Amino acid sequence: MRILVSGASGLIGRAVSRKLRERGDSVVPLVRGEGSEGILWNPESGRFDAAGAEGADAAIHLAGESIASGRWSSARKKAIYDSRVIGTRLLCEGLAKLGRPPRVLVAASATGFYGDGGEIEQNETSSPGRGFLAEVCRAWESACGAARSKGIRVVNLRIGLVLAPDGGALARMLPIFKLGLGGRIGGGRQWMSWITLRDLVRIVEFALADETLAGPVNAVTPNPVRNSEFSRALARSLRRPALVTVPAVLLRVAAGQMAE
Repeated sequence: MRILVSGASGLIGRAVSRKLRERGDSVVPLVRGEGSEGILWNPESGRFDAAGAEGADAAIHLAGESIASGRWSSARKKAIYDSRVIGTRLLCEGLAKLGRPPRVLVAASATGFYGDGGEIEQNETSSPGRGFLAEVCRAWESACGAARSKGIRVVNLRIGLVLAPDGGALARMLPIFKLGLGGRIGGGRQWMSWITLRDLVRIVEFALADETLAGPVNAVTPNPVRNSEFSRALARSLRRPALVTVPAVLLRVAAGQMAE
């Protein structure tokens, strides 16, 4: 297949693109700059070279500003929101105008859709939660409306904590835990819905292939764990103790609203 991929240079995008090429697909990255190899797609300037996407079999939309790379100032929150909502709307409206649009769009979302559900299990039929990330995810998925109206099969992957040793949250945790300085955050009772990068790539493949699949899909394992359990497991795998606790108040001071 000929597959468009946004966010192809990110952690998930690199792994997905590599797998697609290995199986013989043609990967066409959506790029933000002129002169780069791929199709121009720049949400900041509102430009999308949709003509280059004509006849593509599928699209995978993974682009979005990192939520964990800095304190959530007003400007930072706007960048997080706009990179997902405006970028998705630009892509979907462009695809909807094509004479031969892709048959399927696999678009990233996040388990942040559910907000803080406490002890209540959340599934794809659950209502959206409250808070900034829940608002972002709700608008993010709604921005795919033009593609749905065109008849493109849209799969919204609500991705949890992606575990990979060479990127993302785990890569930032490993040096600390290897020094024996890792441990639970606050009380450690908060749930973590996680998935390995390899399994997430397989879910993307499945979403591309299964023509009956549409709408939201929780891209996580069926085995969420509490933060304290996750911390012990990570420390044990590295043969290190997990005795240090990161006080909640310290995290709030350091990271502000992002800490929640």
